[in-house]
Amino acid sequence: MKPLFVLAGVFALSLIATRILKHNFDYKLSGKVALAVMLLFTSAGHFLYAKGMAMMLPEAMPFRTGLVYLTGIIEMAAAIGIFVPALKPITGILLIVFFILILPANIFAAIRHLNYETGTFDGKGLSYLWFRIPFQLLLIVWTYFFVVK
Repeated sequence: MKPLFVLAGVFALSLIATRILKHNFDYKLSGKVALAVMLLFTSAGHFLYAKGMAMMLPEAMPFRTGLVYLTGIIEMAAAIGIFVPALKPITGILLIVFFILILPANIFAAIRHLNYETGTFDGKGLSYLWFRIPFQLLLIVWTYFFVVK
């Protein structure tokens, strides 16, 4: 839920800032800024809660903690790449693929009632997916509209 608040809040603030500075609303720029800040926010979790996030992956998967760090780095790189004109289209497409690929880990964690922040199994469970799946779809559409298109 926190990433949604970051995305929406930064989008609103960025719209206000572009209105003041450019004398019109720059939806495209505001959408990219909001996505970048949200990606930096969520990437921080990959380093702050690496142990709990590694528990989102099946035990049989090797290098789980390393994958958590790698995905955090990917999110940081994407936050930068969406502002580099030559990289923007491929970054957007790869970010959409990334959002699709991480959904199974969120489903796995919800089934297990994992609270990745504490590394315990007292999370919201399957009810979390009522938020997470629509949010993933929103991120995919957001990325397509503000980055790829």
